[in-house]
Amino acid sequence: MQIISVSKNVTEFDELLKLDTDLVKEVLVGFLRREAGRFGFEKAVVGVSGGIDSALSCFLAAEAYGPKNVLALRMPYKTSSPDSLIDAQKVIDALGVASETVEITPMVEPLFQMTEGMDRRRKGNVMARTRMIVLYDRSVAWNGLVIGTSNKTELLVGYSTQWGDSASAINPIGDLYKTQVRQMARALGVPESIIAKPPSADLWQGQTDEGELGISYEEADKILYLLFDLRYRREEVAAAGFDERKVNRLWNMVRRSQYKRSLPIIAKISTRTVGWDFRYPRDWGS
Repeated sequence: MQIISVSKNVTEFDELLKLDTDLVKEVLVGFLRREAGRFGFEKAVVGVSGGIDSALSCFLAAEAYGPKNVLALRMPYKTSSPDSLIDAQKVIDALGVASETVEITPMVEPLFQMTEGMDRRRKGNVMARTRMIVLYDRSVAWNGLVIGTSNKTELLVGYSTQWGDSASAINPIGDLYKTQVRQMARALGVPESIIAKPPSADLWQGQTDEGELGISYEEADKILYLLFDLRYRREEVAAAGFDERKVNRLWNMVRRSQYKRSLPIIAKISTRTVGWDFRYPRDWGS
C-alpha cells in the first residue's frame, strides 16, 4: 500500500492507483481458478453488456478456464443501445467464447405494464434482476459459476442493484477501482472502443454512470482510495485539495449503502445463529 502525505496537492495524485498489471493479472486468474475449483467447477457464465467491466471479467474468465468453458450472455432490452450489442460481440469474437443473446423485453414488460407510475430507477432495477435470473438459470445448464462484473467504485458507493448486477458467485474485479479496471482492460487487450466510451449501465437512453454520480471516476477513485484504503479523515482529504462537498457526498454514499455489501442480518434467538456466531470461512468443507 502506498503511503502519502495529505499535504500533497490533488494534482500530484495521478500515480496513486497505478497497478503492476502483469502481477494483478496473475493474481486474478489464479483467484478464478482456485475459487471455482474448490467446489468442482471449471466453467463460467458472464453477462457481457458491451461495457468495460463485463469485458474485463470475460477476458479474465477466458484466461482462467479457457474460451470453450466460458458462456457470454448478451441480454438487451428494447431501448438498449445497438452500440452496446456491437461492443459485446467484439468481446465474444476476440475471445472465441460461447455466447447467447437473450432478449429481456418480453420478460419485464408485463410487470411494467401492470404497474402504474413505475419510474426509470424501478424499471432499471427490474431489468438488472431479470438479467441475473437469466445468468443463474444458464449457470445451471452450463454447469458454470456466474462471474461478477461490479468494480470497487460501484460496490463502495452502492451504484448497483442488490440481487441484480451486484450478484455473482465470484468476482475478480470487485477490488479494482474503475480507473484500475481501465488499466487492466488495456493490459489484457480489451478493444479500445469499449475502454474509451463513457461508462453506462445502458438502462435508458443517454444514461451515463458519471452523469448520475455527479463526479468523474478519476476524481472519485482518488477520494475513495484516501478515505477507505488509507483511512484518511474527510477533512484530511479536503485539505489535500479535493472538493469538500464531493468528499462528504462520496463518504455518505458509502455509509448509506452498507446494507448492499452485507448478507441479510438475522434476528438472534438461539445459541448459534448464522452470521453471528455460526461463522466459517468460505472454503470450509472444501
